[in-house]
Amino acid sequence: MRLVVITVGKVRPPFTDDVEHYGRLLGRHTRLEQVELSESADPAAILRRVPDGAHLCALDRGGRALDSEGWAKLIAERRMARADLAFVVGGPLGLDDAVLERADERLAFGPPTLPHQLARVVLLEQLFRAHKILAGEPYHY
Repeated sequence: MRLVVITVGKVRPPFTDDVEHYGRLLGRHTRLEQVELSESADPAAILRRVPDGAHLCALDRGGRALDSEGWAKLIAERRMARADLAFVVGGPLGLDDAVLERADERLAFGPPTLPHQLARVVLLEQLFRAHKILAGEPYHY
């Protein structure tokens, strides 16, 4: 299984270091592919980057919130299905309805709307934490 994180917009400081940090940590546990698209990317361009057969999760403030164990369960289920897991993080204007409709599920980090670059950092951190849980390793540090 591989994780594909598709983001609209390039990461910029002060978030660059955090994205690199969690990408490096996560890369020790799984195959991680990060795809950055321009803020002008249309929905078709976003969806073309989703691997065939991947389970697509759209980050959307109206989505379902997961705790750390919920993130681990999501990953474990995809491992069992032997399917890639893809996440899409929208830009400053969120995600187009076409992307949201294609998503297999919508996930949120709670009621507040996060800046898209911060949402990417939080996503990578939660994916890393979930892998630590699945490996039976301590994850509060």
